[in-house]
Amino acid sequence: MSHHLSGPHLRSPDGDARLDLTDLFAFAAPEPGRTVLIMNVNPVAPTGGAAFHPQAVYRINIDSDGDHHADVAFTFTFSEPVDGVQTMTVHRANGAAARDHEVSGQQLAADVPVSFDGEPQVIDEGPYRLSVGLRSDPFFADLDGIVHEFQWTGVDWGVDKNVFGIVLEAPDAELGPDPRIGAWARVSVRKNGALVSVDRGAHPSLTAYFNAEDAKDEYNAREPADDWDTYREPWSAVLQHLGGYSAEAAEEQLRAVLPDILHYDRSRPACYPNGRTLTDDVTSARLVMLTNGRVPTDYIGPHTDLLPDFPYLGHPH
Repeated sequence: MSHHLSGPHLRSPDGDARLDLTDLFAFAAPEPGRTVLIMNVNPVAPTGGAAFHPQAVYRINIDSDGDHHADVAFTFTFSEPVDGVQTMTVHRANGAAARDHEVSGQQLAADVPVSFDGEPQVIDEGPYRLSVGLRSDPFFADLDGIVHEFQWTGVDWGVDKNVFGIVLEAPDAELGPDPRIGAWARVSVRKNGALVSVDRGAHPSLTAYFNAEDAKDEYNAREPADDWDTYREPWSAVLQHLGGYSAEAAEEQLRAVLPDILHYDRSRPACYPNGRTLTDDVTSARLVMLTNGRVPTDYIGPHTDLLPDFPYLGHPH
Protein backbone atom coordinates (compact mmCIF):
# COMPACT_ATOMS: atom_id res chain seq x y z
CA MET A 1 0.00 0.00 0.00
CA SER A 2 1.04 3.60 -0.33
CA HIS A 3 1.52 4.16 3.39
CA HIS A 4 -1.65 2.51 4.68
CA LEU A 5 -1.38 0.01 7.54
CA SER A 6 2.15 1.11 8.40
CA GLY A 7 2.32 -0.63 11.76
CA PRO A 8 3.72 -4.14 12.24
CA HIS A 9 2.00 -7.01 10.41
CA LEU A 10 0.03 -4.73 8.06
CA ARG A 11 -1.92 -3.17 10.88
CA SER A 12 -2.42 0.42 11.90
CA PRO A 13 0.07 1.90 14.38
CA ASP A 14 -1.03 1.03 17.90
CA GLY A 15 -3.90 -0.88 16.27
CA ASP A 16 -5.75 2.43 15.84
CA ALA A 17 -6.71 3.43 12.30
CA ARG A 18 -7.14 7.06 13.38
CA LEU A 19 -3.36 7.20 13.87
CA ASP A 20 -2.55 5.62 10.50
CA LEU A 21 -0.98 7.98 7.97
CA THR A 22 -1.97 6.92 4.44
CA ASP A 23 -0.57 9.54 2.04
CA LEU A 24 1.08 12.92 1.71
CA PHE A 25 0.63 15.19 -1.33
CA ALA A 26 2.27 18.48 -2.32
CA PHE A 27 1.41 20.37 -5.50
CA ALA A 28 0.69 23.84 -6.84
CA ALA A 29 -2.74 25.37 -6.31
CA PRO A 30 -4.59 26.69 -9.36
CA GLU A 31 -3.95 30.22 -8.07
CA PRO A 32 -0.32 31.14 -8.77
CA GLY A 33 1.99 31.49 -5.80
CA ARG A 34 0.18 29.00 -3.59
CA THR A 35 0.92 25.41 -2.54
CA VAL A 36 -1.46 22.63 -1.53
CA LEU A 37 -0.48 20.15 1.19
CA ILE A 38 -2.71 17.14 1.87
CA MET A 39 -2.27 14.68 4.71
CA ASN A 40 -4.61 11.67 4.69
CA VAL A 41 -5.11 9.27 7.60
CA ASN A 42 -7.45 6.47 8.64
CA PRO A 43 -7.50 3.87 5.83
CA VAL A 44 -10.90 2.38 5.03
CA ALA A 45 -12.49 5.11 7.12
CA PRO A 46 -16.12 4.36 7.97
CA THR A 47 -18.91 6.71 6.97
CA GLY A 48 -20.05 6.98 10.57
CA GLY A 49 -19.02 6.33 14.15
CA ALA A 50 -15.44 7.58 13.94
CA ALA A 51 -13.50 10.83 14.25
CA PHE A 52 -9.94 12.13 14.37
CA HIS A 53 -8.11 11.01 17.51
CA PRO A 54 -8.57 13.78 20.13
CA GLN A 55 -5.28 12.93 21.87
CA ALA A 56 -3.23 12.91 18.68
CA VAL A 57 -1.09 15.56 17.01
CA TYR A 58 -1.25 15.42 13.21
CA ARG A 59 1.66 17.26 11.64
CA ILE A 60 3.07 18.38 8.27
CA ASN A 61 6.75 19.30 8.43
CA ILE A 62 8.55 21.50 5.91
CA ASP A 63 12.31 21.60 5.38
CA SER A 64 13.08 24.87 3.61
CA ASP A 65 16.91 24.79 3.60
CA GLY A 66 17.77 21.21 2.67
CA ASP A 67 19.22 20.07 6.00
CA HIS A 68 16.52 17.39 6.54
CA HIS A 69 15.16 19.10 9.64
CA ALA A 70 11.83 20.90 9.94
CA ASP A 71 11.94 24.68 9.54
CA VAL A 72 8.16 25.11 9.41
CA ALA A 73 5.57 22.80 10.93
CA PHE A 74 1.78 22.81 10.79
CA THR A 75 0.14 20.92 13.64
CA PHE A 76 -3.51 19.89 13.61
CA THR A 77 -5.32 18.88 16.80
CA PHE A 78 -8.93 17.87 17.28
CA SER A 79 -11.58 18.24 19.96
CA GLU A 80 -13.38 15.38 21.62
CA PRO A 81 -16.27 14.48 19.30
CA VAL A 82 -19.68 15.24 20.80
CA ASP A 83 -22.80 13.89 19.09
CA GLY A 84 -20.88 13.48 15.84
CA VAL A 85 -19.45 17.02 15.95
CA GLN A 86 -15.69 17.65 16.04
CA THR A 87 -13.51 20.71 15.46
CA MET A 88 -9.86 21.29 14.58
CA THR A 89 -7.20 23.79 15.68
CA VAL A 90 -4.08 24.43 13.57
CA HIS A 91 -0.77 26.01 14.60
CA ARG A 92 2.27 27.06 12.57
CA ALA A 93 5.72 26.83 14.18
CA ASN A 94 9.10 28.07 12.93
CA GLY A 95 12.72 27.23 13.64
CA ALA A 96 13.50 25.20 16.73
CA ALA A 97 9.81 25.03 17.66
CA ALA A 98 9.12 23.32 14.33
CA ARG A 99 11.45 20.49 15.32
CA ASP A 100 9.55 19.80 18.56
CA HIS A 101 6.68 17.35 18.12
CA GLU A 102 4.59 19.25 20.64
CA VAL A 103 2.04 21.83 19.54
CA SER A 104 3.56 25.30 19.50
CA GLY A 105 3.82 28.47 17.47
CA GLN A 106 1.14 30.76 16.10
CA GLN A 107 -2.46 29.62 16.17
CA LEU A 108 -3.74 30.04 12.64
CA ALA A 109 -7.32 28.89 13.16
CA ALA A 110 -9.51 27.34 15.84
CA ASP A 111 -12.88 25.61 15.89
CA VAL A 112 -12.58 24.61 12.25
CA PRO A 113 -15.51 22.23 11.62
CA VAL A 114 -14.77 18.65 10.62
CA SER A 115 -17.08 17.35 7.91
CA PHE A 116 -18.29 13.79 8.20
CA ASP A 117 -21.39 14.08 5.98
CA GLY A 118 -19.68 14.14 2.60
CA GLU A 119 -19.95 17.87 1.99
CA PRO A 120 -16.59 19.59 2.49
CA GLN A 121 -16.48 22.67 4.66
CA VAL A 122 -13.92 25.11 3.32
CA ILE A 123 -12.55 27.72 5.73
CA ASP A 124 -10.46 30.77 4.78
CA GLU A 125 -8.30 32.09 7.64
CA GLY A 126 -6.09 34.97 6.54
CA PRO A 127 -3.95 33.67 3.67
CA TYR A 128 -4.74 30.03 4.47
CA ARG A 129 -7.47 27.77 3.17
CA LEU A 130 -8.47 24.68 5.17
CA SER A 131 -10.76 21.69 4.93
CA VAL A 132 -10.86 18.55 7.08
CA GLY A 133 -13.09 15.51 7.11
CA LEU A 134 -14.18 12.30 5.46
CA ARG A 135 -13.13 12.07 1.79
CA SER A 136 -12.61 9.54 -0.97
CA ASP A 137 -9.18 7.89 -0.87
CA PRO A 138 -7.22 8.91 -4.00
CA PHE A 139 -4.76 5.99 -3.71
CA PHE A 140 -5.00 3.52 -6.60
CA ALA A 141 -3.34 0.11 -6.96
CA ASP A 142 -3.98 -3.54 -7.82
CA LEU A 143 -3.01 -4.81 -4.38
CA ASP A 144 -4.26 -8.35 -4.96
CA GLY A 145 -2.07 -8.56 -8.03
CA ILE A 146 0.96 -7.27 -6.14
CA VAL A 147 0.44 -9.79 -3.33
CA HIS A 148 0.04 -12.64 -5.83
CA GLU A 149 3.36 -12.16 -7.62
CA PHE A 150 2.13 -9.62 -10.16
CA GLN A 151 -0.75 -11.67 -11.49
CA TRP A 152 -2.86 -8.62 -12.26
CA THR A 153 -6.58 -8.64 -11.48
CA GLY A 154 -7.54 -5.28 -12.95
CA VAL A 155 -9.22 -4.38 -9.64
CA ASP A 156 -8.35 -1.10 -7.96
CA TRP A 157 -8.25 -1.71 -4.21
CA GLY A 158 -8.82 1.95 -3.38
CA VAL A 159 -11.67 2.74 -5.75
CA ASP A 160 -14.37 2.50 -3.06
CA LYS A 161 -12.34 3.42 0.05
CA ASN A 162 -12.49 6.54 2.24
CA VAL A 163 -9.94 8.38 4.38
CA PHE A 164 -9.86 11.34 6.73
CA GLY A 165 -8.32 14.25 4.84
CA ILE A 166 -6.48 17.32 6.12
CA VAL A 167 -6.15 19.81 3.27
CA LEU A 168 -4.13 23.03 3.64
CA GLU A 169 -3.47 25.65 0.97
CA ALA A 170 -0.89 28.31 1.79
CA PRO A 171 1.09 31.08 0.09
CA ASP A 172 4.42 29.82 -1.17
CA ALA A 173 6.25 32.31 1.05
CA GLU A 174 4.79 30.67 4.17
CA LEU A 175 6.74 27.50 3.35
CA GLY A 176 10.10 29.17 2.82
CA PRO A 177 11.83 31.58 0.45
CA ASP A 178 13.49 28.93 -1.73
CA PRO A 179 11.21 27.21 -4.27
CA ARG A 180 12.75 23.89 -3.22
CA ILE A 181 11.19 22.42 -0.10
CA GLY A 182 10.90 19.02 1.54
CA ALA A 183 7.78 17.71 3.28
CA TRP A 184 6.88 14.82 5.53
CA ALA A 185 3.96 13.98 7.79
CA ARG A 186 3.84 12.62 11.32
CA VAL A 187 1.19 11.35 13.71
CA SER A 188 1.89 11.39 17.44
CA VAL A 189 -0.36 10.46 20.35
CA ARG A 190 -0.21 10.99 24.09
CA LYS A 191 0.64 7.94 26.17
CA ASN A 192 0.89 8.29 29.93
CA GLY A 193 1.29 12.04 29.54
CA ALA A 194 4.07 11.84 26.93
CA LEU A 195 3.72 12.57 23.22
CA VAL A 196 4.88 9.53 21.21
CA SER A 197 5.41 9.43 17.45
CA VAL A 198 3.57 6.39 16.09
CA ASP A 199 3.65 7.05 12.33
CA ARG A 200 5.61 9.20 9.88
CA GLY A 201 6.44 9.23 6.21
CA ALA A 202 6.53 11.08 2.92
CA HIS A 203 7.35 8.75 0.03
CA PRO A 204 4.73 6.13 -0.84
CA SER A 205 5.12 2.40 -0.24
CA LEU A 206 8.41 2.39 1.64
CA THR A 207 7.73 0.88 5.02
CA ALA A 208 5.61 -1.97 3.60
CA TYR A 209 8.36 -3.13 1.24
CA PHE A 210 11.56 -2.22 3.05
CA ASN A 211 11.02 -2.49 6.80
CA ALA A 212 10.95 -5.77 8.67
CA GLU A 213 7.89 -6.12 10.89
CA ASP A 214 9.90 -5.68 14.09
CA ALA A 215 11.48 -2.48 12.70
CA LYS A 216 8.31 -0.57 11.83
CA ASP A 217 7.58 0.96 15.22
CA GLU A 218 11.13 2.23 15.53
CA TYR A 219 11.00 3.66 12.01
CA ASN A 220 7.79 5.54 12.78
CA ALA A 221 9.40 7.12 15.84
CA ARG A 222 12.58 8.28 14.10
CA GLU A 223 13.59 11.52 12.38
CA PRO A 224 14.22 11.66 8.62
CA ALA A 225 17.66 13.20 9.17
CA ASP A 226 18.80 9.82 10.56
CA ASP A 227 17.37 7.73 7.72
CA TRP A 228 20.39 7.40 5.45
CA ASP A 229 22.76 6.19 8.17
CA THR A 230 20.13 3.89 9.71
CA TYR A 231 18.45 2.32 6.68
CA ARG A 232 20.96 2.49 3.83
CA GLU A 233 22.38 -0.98 4.44
CA PRO A 234 19.20 -2.98 5.22
CA TRP A 235 17.20 -1.30 2.46
CA SER A 236 20.03 -1.76 -0.02
CA ALA A 237 19.93 -5.47 0.79
CA VAL A 238 16.20 -5.51 -0.03
CA LEU A 239 16.82 -3.95 -3.45
CA GLN A 240 19.69 -6.32 -4.17
CA HIS A 241 17.43 -9.26 -3.35
CA LEU A 242 14.26 -8.13 -5.13
CA GLY A 243 15.73 -6.24 -8.08
CA GLY A 244 19.11 -7.84 -8.59
CA TYR A 245 20.87 -4.52 -8.10
CA SER A 246 24.54 -4.24 -7.32
CA ALA A 247 25.33 -2.67 -3.96
CA GLU A 248 26.29 0.59 -5.68
CA ALA A 249 23.19 0.67 -7.87
CA ALA A 250 20.94 -0.09 -4.91
CA GLU A 251 22.36 2.83 -2.95
CA GLU A 252 21.84 5.12 -5.93
CA GLN A 253 18.17 4.12 -6.07
CA LEU A 254 17.76 4.76 -2.34
CA ARG A 255 19.05 8.31 -2.65
CA ALA A 256 15.70 9.17 -4.25
CA VAL A 257 13.72 8.15 -1.13
CA LEU A 258 16.15 8.46 1.79
CA PRO A 259 15.81 10.52 3.86
CA ASP A 260 12.06 9.87 3.71
CA ILE A 261 11.24 13.44 2.69
CA LEU A 262 9.13 14.38 -0.31
CA HIS A 263 11.16 16.96 -2.23
CA TYR A 264 9.25 19.56 -4.22
CA ASP A 265 10.82 22.21 -6.42
CA ARG A 266 7.95 24.65 -6.81
CA SER A 267 9.57 26.25 -9.85
CA ARG A 268 8.78 23.03 -11.76
CA PRO A 269 5.46 21.23 -12.30
CA ALA A 270 4.61 18.78 -9.54
CA CYS A 271 4.94 15.16 -10.64
CA TYR A 272 6.24 12.46 -8.32
CA PRO A 273 8.99 12.37 -7.12
CA ASN A 274 8.96 16.17 -7.50
CA GLY A 275 6.09 16.71 -5.08
CA ARG A 276 3.07 14.48 -5.61
CA THR A 277 -0.29 15.14 -7.21
CA LEU A 278 -3.47 13.16 -6.66
CA THR A 279 -3.11 11.45 -10.05
CA ASP A 280 0.57 10.47 -9.92
CA ASP A 281 1.05 6.72 -10.42
CA VAL A 282 3.23 6.11 -7.39
CA THR A 283 2.47 2.38 -7.31
CA SER A 284 4.04 1.86 -10.72
CA ALA A 285 6.99 4.05 -9.75
CA ARG A 286 7.67 1.88 -6.72
CA LEU A 287 7.25 -1.38 -8.70
CA VAL A 288 9.84 -0.16 -11.21
CA MET A 289 12.23 0.65 -8.39
CA LEU A 290 11.77 -2.64 -6.56
CA THR A 291 12.03 -4.89 -9.62
CA ASN A 292 14.72 -2.94 -11.48
CA GLY A 293 12.24 -2.22 -14.24
CA ARG A 294 11.04 -5.79 -14.77
CA VAL A 295 7.53 -4.88 -13.57
CA PRO A 296 6.68 -1.50 -15.14
CA THR A 297 3.11 -1.01 -13.90
CA ASP A 298 0.04 -2.54 -12.26
CA TYR A 299 -2.22 -1.15 -15.01
CA ILE A 300 -4.46 0.80 -12.61
CA GLY A 301 -5.20 4.45 -13.37
CA PRO A 302 -6.10 7.44 -11.20
CA HIS A 303 -9.51 7.88 -9.65
CA THR A 304 -12.13 9.82 -11.57
CA ASP A 305 -13.94 11.32 -8.57
CA LEU A 306 -11.34 14.01 -7.79
CA LEU A 307 -12.58 17.58 -7.53
CA PRO A 308 -11.13 20.31 -9.79
CA ASP A 309 -11.15 22.81 -6.93
CA PHE A 310 -10.29 22.90 -3.23
CA PRO A 311 -10.27 20.51 -1.35
CA TYR A 312 -9.56 18.35 -4.45
CA LEU A 313 -10.29 15.03 -2.70
CA GLY A 314 -13.46 13.36 -3.98
CA HIS A 315 -16.70 13.00 -2.05
CA PRO A 316 -16.71 9.95 0.25
CA HIS A 317 -18.32 6.70 -0.78
